[in-house]
Amino acid sequence: MTVDTSSAGDAEVGAGAEHLAAAVAAGESVLSRRFGSPITLVSPEDLAGSGPATVVRARVVSSSFALPRTLVIKHYPDEPEPGAADPFAQEAVSYQLFTALSADERMCPELLAHDGRDRVLVLEDLGRTATLEDKLYARDSRAAERALLSWARSLGRLHASTAGREADFNALLRRLGGPGRSDHGVVDELCARVPGLIQERLGIPVPEAVREEVAHAVEQSRSAAFRAFSPVELSPDNNLVTGEGVRFLDFEYGRVRSALVDAANLRLPFASWPDALALPAGMSEAMIAAWRAEVAGVWPAFADDEALAGHLTTSELLRVWLITGEELGALDLSHHAPPVSRESALVTWWRDLAKHAGYVRMTAVSEFSSKVAAALAARLGPHADLAFYPAFR
Repeated sequence: MTVDTSSAGDAEVGAGAEHLAAAVAAGESVLSRRFGSPITLVSPEDLAGSGPATVVRARVVSSSFALPRTLVIKHYPDEPEPGAADPFAQEAVSYQLFTALSADERMCPELLAHDGRDRVLVLEDLGRTATLEDKLYARDSRAAERALLSWARSLGRLHASTAGREADFNALLRRLGGPGRSDHGVVDELCARVPGLIQERLGIPVPEAVREEVAHAVEQSRSAAFRAFSPVELSPDNNLVTGEGVRFLDFEYGRVRSALVDAANLRLPFASWPDALALPAGMSEAMIAAWRAEVAGVWPAFADDEALAGHLTTSELLRVWLITGEELGALDLSHHAPPVSRESALVTWWRDLAKHAGYVRMTAVSEFSSKVAAALAARLGPHADLAFYPAFR
């Protein structure tokens, strides 16, 4: 029996074209209202956004205004669930916050127009430039190193330029009617889950001193100190490497939180990204130095080496703890792990945490982390070390 799938395929293609057309129409509508004259967009190109938005690059063909030749449109056709955070509102407010800054402080594309009724944003098009992911997976170690340092500097500049602007962000969010995002419930649940998981899967009890350090790490992440805007999604595919430095994209989860939560990525590079790999010796320290050079003027406490190391290690502990809560239960510990697996990642991150905690005299955390790393390695084999990104192999 032959099954005719052409109608299903045609429907899928049609639905895609329909979403593109809706995004272009919404973009034309908001631009025409913004500038008071009809503006036509043509040649839509699907940029395949990973979130709920339809993302389109389109060319401007009829405009009496000094608009760029091409624009990027992000259209959110679906309303959020009642009471849920609205990704459109989060992203619109995030871009508004940056558009109010000077060009050299804006670490993202400029917001040209937006509309809450059409749920659409029109953004500056940064062009067909490489992402940070492209640099990490190419074979040019120097280019990858430059891109990582640029990313760290841009992250620091993003934090420094938005420090003290939480009230502005919240006011803009209220204007769009969006409730703010909070991960407090998820974090608390994950933190509570980890001791049982480690006991069950590795046979290691969690000492009370370690639990207290984790509780302190949670408090630091929620502290009123060092708060600034965070894109939250810091995956390297969300960062464009431009001639003016790395620029951040995708603020669907954007919010104000402790900058130290983001800074954990300087120790655990892009750990929440499923494809995260390792960096060579010294790279993390160089990235921390680049980030600190941008934020120390705003937060002088970070100019002190010992204080900064303590803060970063506490953030690193929380990041490793949460990832363990998310992933340890599902990992296969019954066979040797390849060096590009999440199993190997967890071994490497616990081992690195043990080293960094030892440097700052967090003795209980250092000893416990060494035990966890050793127990994982004993189950996963002698080669359970996370591989470098291809650029550094």
